[in-house]
Amino acid sequence: MASTTTTTTTASLCLFLLFILLQTTSSKAAGESPTSFACNPQDASTKDLPFCRVKLPIHVRVRDLIGRLTLQEKVKLLVNTAKAVPRLGIKDYEWWSEALHGVSNVGPGTKFGGEFPGATSFPQVITTAASFNASLWEAIGRVVSDEARAMYNGGMGGLTYWSPNVNVLRDPRWGRGQETPGEDPVVVGAYAASYVRGLQGNDGGGHQLKVAACCKHFTAYDLDNWHGVDRFHFNARVSKQDMEDTFDVPFRMCVQDGKVASVMCSYNQVNGVPTCADPNLLKKTVRAQWGLDGYIVSDCDSVGVFYDNQHYTSTPEEAAAAALKAGLDLDCGPFLGLHTEDAVKKGLLSEVDHIDLALANTLTVQMRLGMFDGSAHPYANLGPRDVCSPAHQQLALDAATQGIVLLKNRGPSLPLSTRRHRSVAVIGPNSDVTVTMIGNYAGVACGYTTPLQGIGKYTRTVHQQGCSDVACKDDTLFGAAIDAARQADATILVMGLDQSIEAEFRDRVGLLLPGRQQELISKVAASSKGPTILVLMSGGPVDVTFAKNDPRIAGIVWAGYPGQAGGQAIADIVFGISNPGGKLPMTWYPDEYLRNLEMTDMGMRSRPSKGYPGRTYRFYKGPIVYPFGHGLGYTKFVQTVASAPTVVAIVLDGHHTETSTSAGNGTSTRSFATAGKAIRVTHAKCSKLSLVVDVDVRNVGNRDGSHTLLVYSSPPSAAGHWVPHKQLVAFEKVHVLARTQQRVRFNIHVCKHLSVVDRSGIRRIPMGRHDLHIGDHVVHSFSVQASSLGLGIIKS
Repeated sequence: MASTTTTTTTASLCLFLLFILLQTTSSKAAGESPTSFACNPQDASTKDLPFCRVKLPIHVRVRDLIGRLTLQEKVKLLVNTAKAVPRLGIKDYEWWSEALHGVSNVGPGTKFGGEFPGATSFPQVITTAASFNASLWEAIGRVVSDEARAMYNGGMGGLTYWSPNVNVLRDPRWGRGQETPGEDPVVVGAYAASYVRGLQGNDGGGHQLKVAACCKHFTAYDLDNWHGVDRFHFNARVSKQDMEDTFDVPFRMCVQDGKVASVMCSYNQVNGVPTCADPNLLKKTVRAQWGLDGYIVSDCDSVGVFYDNQHYTSTPEEAAAAALKAGLDLDCGPFLGLHTEDAVKKGLLSEVDHIDLALANTLTVQMRLGMFDGSAHPYANLGPRDVCSPAHQQLALDAATQGIVLLKNRGPSLPLSTRRHRSVAVIGPNSDVTVTMIGNYAGVACGYTTPLQGIGKYTRTVHQQGCSDVACKDDTLFGAAIDAARQADATILVMGLDQSIEAEFRDRVGLLLPGRQQELISKVAASSKGPTILVLMSGGPVDVTFAKNDPRIAGIVWAGYPGQAGGQAIADIVFGISNPGGKLPMTWYPDEYLRNLEMTDMGMRSRPSKGYPGRTYRFYKGPIVYPFGHGLGYTKFVQTVASAPTVVAIVLDGHHTETSTSAGNGTSTRSFATAGKAIRVTHAKCSKLSLVVDVDVRNVGNRDGSHTLLVYSSPPSAAGHWVPHKQLVAFEKVHVLARTQQRVRFNIHVCKHLSVVDRSGIRRIPMGRHDLHIGDHVVHSFSVQASSLGLGIIKS
């Protein structure tokens, strides 16, 4: 394990501590870094070198530093365990740290202990995404980066965090679906941009970084291990259409809207080429088209994987050359450190054109982080008191509360009453868990409130597990659980999954509850004296059709993996302290959906002639358990369109003629504008072209509550059967007091959100009638028309 701190002489340490005391009134406990990573002001041999001069432009400093390195030194900086350059005063650095939903110790760059025994553990991403609250996502990022900086100052962490995971949850069986913001590419992209902005900060100008985030895993990566096919050998065959309108969307938004400092390429191949060796993906798309201002890193040992497992090249030197030529800048793993120098000697690589360029990208990020600014780096005042602070832990509770989704409320039976339900049977393998609540890629939490503890704050509890674990292989504990339900005023079953069922390298085999969980739930519900509430912990969707249809089960709550405060959040929802407002970020399918549906089939669109159902709410029309966006509350909201245009004019930047292929009709040349069907986005004047829609939200109930407005667009039916049935184009979380109303304004970018992608991967805006669906009932129709400058309006 590498660290950003090293031992110094007693004299230099004393001098440095004196310097810090003169610069700030913060105590040592506030977490000052005992040494600088580079450019130590006490090192006379380096402090005046150009790369240490803070007032020089960063690109000048980077060029100077690279010019001072030998080939051997350069190669040692191409891997995550970057080696020190003692003659230039540069320390070792471990690039690999993780912060998916809190500072994690999964990567070797971060460790817990001493003054940093833990860090705030927020809900798993899939739960936080269910809040549909972009400001919350950014706020969590700010807190996580505060704690990360504090740990860096204390010598316990790095500044480069390989988070978030912004892959689309394409298949409900994916074990890592819990890490993602769900199935909708726009929601995933909005989450990515918001969380990255929070992590990276904007203090001191847009170029400075608080920590460096990383959007992963690029691209079409959503299979770990299914029926003998694993991520190290999988070749994802993806159409240009699906790449453009699904898989690329979150990464493009992460780079362009979030200004992320890094993108990670994935293990798998895409259309026969390893992503970490594909210049079309890395150099052409991520860097040239999207404008990444940062570095590209491999998933850990990806370069070794495409050589050893995929046999993509004949020699290791060719593999190293392929990766660097494709645009890879940093290898998580030893491969580039072992083989790059020989690749140069064999003429496969240019030191200047490839290695220097890679180092320029990584060193620039380190300088933007202040790592070459000597001791006075930014955020030096953050320390142990800024980790697990009361405010941070309150935000973890707020995030869990906002993300919990009320799926069913018969009667309604929820919320429970502390007056009527004075005793509650708390049953289930997840009823008194701790680490289960934080999911994967988590660290050491500040502390936990389990569901049993949270419920116990409001009523007397009778606890029975019912199953010894989520596998629930036998009924040994059923009897005691049933007896508890018979005696209590209400019963809360806390069931679901954990990392033994869904995890990295562990995809699910089905969507039903494991083992005999369903049997336990049904028997307890049949015996319960009072209302039975089912609480589910899971990352992916679960087929609970039996519970949805069982009148003896009064309520169903999905908590995801709700983080360190999850038990308190669950109790607050169940007892009405909080009004639930979460919405499902993914479709819940019946188990039959998986019949003959191979995880390896990457197609998003349905193929009826072949019995292929399609994926996600955008392309699947079939039986569901609960739809994307579903979620109930304890009050009622009414939505009305206050104002919206009925005609949207698309101004063209000229008269464009292009070649088009029509199904079954061969190839023809025509003007899409004059044909009145669709125009290329690249042919429209898209700047500031927005559809402005005002929506009034009225809370007609007796309780204050937060409402999630989901706005979908449906393109003209003539656009083709391959377009989405509907596509989320905007969302907003709004808090509305009881018996009051609020107006929400949406600015819907026409070219981004009203366009569709044709079979050639070209994004076009269909002419004609479009429908906006606001919630389940409100529809607003408008016409999209095109005009060429000087030609007037062209009717569709």
